[in-house]
Amino acid sequence: MKLFRSFLALGLFITGFSIQASPLELQKQFVDLMVDTHQFDRQMIESTLAKANKNEAILKSIAKPWEAKPWHQYQPIFLTEKRLSKGLEFWQTYQETLARAEQESGVPAEIIVAIIGVETFYGTYKGKYSVLDALVTLGFHYPPRATFFRSELAQLFLLAKEENFDITELKGSYAGAMGWGQFISSSYRHYAVDFDGDGIRDLLNNPADAIGSVANYFKKNHWKANSDIAFKAQVSGTQHSALLSKSLKYSHQWAQLQDAGVSIAEPNLNKDMSVKLFEFEQPNNKEYWVGLPNFYVITRYNHSPLYAMAVFQFSQQLKQEFNANTTAKVSN
Repeated sequence: MKLFRSFLALGLFITGFSIQASPLELQKQFVDLMVDTHQFDRQMIESTLAKANKNEAILKSIAKPWEAKPWHQYQPIFLTEKRLSKGLEFWQTYQETLARAEQESGVPAEIIVAIIGVETFYGTYKGKYSVLDALVTLGFHYPPRATFFRSELAQLFLLAKEENFDITELKGSYAGAMGWGQFISSSYRHYAVDFDGDGIRDLLNNPADAIGSVANYFKKNHWKANSDIAFKAQVSGTQHSALLSKSLKYSHQWAQLQDAGVSIAEPNLNKDMSVKLFEFEQPNNKEYWVGLPNFYVITRYNHSPLYAMAVFQFSQQLKQEFNANTTAKVSN
């Protein structure tokens, strides 16, 4: 689900294409860039692109993402007893691997387990679409995000070359995300790690590598170990409305939120901490949360506050149940 993470080394793809170009012209420009910038064989690129198909289902899916739903419809999709049960089973199975990932990265095991659960239901749903078809469809036939997806298509060719993938066989989401943790091509290249030491960075079929790579993703995006993520808030008056925005960037400090009538149960939050006020839609009212820096890090995985809140709340469910089960076993 990391639809918005671009690998900055391919800045050429931001400015190197004509906005008015047709899909065929854009494809020719893409081939030229791959040959001139990355020294790929022209015939290989052209023949591979010729195997791709424009997929209308992909265009329909990206036009109606789950993140466009209100919170009260989005949250029940991911916080279910079935997902919780599967998550606890996954945690128990890979307990040592998760503990090592937490120790090395500072990212709590419950966050890693929650991410993999939300993304693929623990490897059960890794995507049915051809990754090549997805990126060609969105890179050449979806103008709102075409620049980004052409960049990801270039990253896919580079990834396939580095990891010896058959580019036509890769399956993933409608946006080209792959494997247990749904890494897009640039994220796979930049954040994937060989966590079990077998010499291969396999996020497609290896849960251990997926665990280590999700942890590495969060670490590289500045996760703060042993720090809180978010607090439910109460608001009074109307001044807080001016602090709400669609931007995910943190532009306020906790003291500013307090001055605007926002309060939380945590009494010792640093007044100078960068925070953000979020509003979530319930059937009959609004729910407010204060996101801390680690909440922002979750949004680096998927640029949606709904996604980050679902991951956070699911992680708390997992942690509570896992600790309760562990305590019960020790007592017995």
